[in-house]
Amino acid sequence: MPKSVGKNKGEMMHHNAPRCTITLHKAPFMSSNLYIPKTCKHCGNAFTARTTVTKYCGNSCAKKAYKARKRKEKIQSTLNADMKQKNEVIEVQNTNAVNNKDFLSVTEASQLIGVSRWTIQRMIQQGRLKAVPFGRKRIVARWQIENLFN
Repeated sequence: MPKSVGKNKGEMMHHNAPRCTITLHKAPFMSSNLYIPKTCKHCGNAFTARTTVTKYCGNSCAKKAYKARKRKEKIQSTLNADMKQKNEVIEVQNTNAVNNKDFLSVTEASQLIGVSRWTIQRMIQQGRLKAVPFGRKRIVARWQIENLFN
């Protein structure tokens, strides 16, 4: 048990441990004489701050503001990740440059026209487009797609 060694109780503390040379001094408290009228950044109520950096009227508003700030950061990071993913998809599509090819896969033909792959598949089955099997894919000549619109 620590015991008081000074004149006033709690002024100076010393450990009872043998050969202990550490002496702990009581730190004086500094009181603030500042009274700053402020408005809470979360709820908008007026309050009196005792420091210059106080933003909220109390602990509950500080906690609610913290949660709102973290929620906003999560949403923003998700939106940034989605935008980054969309940009990567657009770059991948641009590297395949469908416009320069004479022979297209079913997927590329659907991207060129702006329809689904299944629409191109149905046109092939109906005989409106001729596709040549090439390995596991079917290849459509570009001129056949252009003839659809002529």
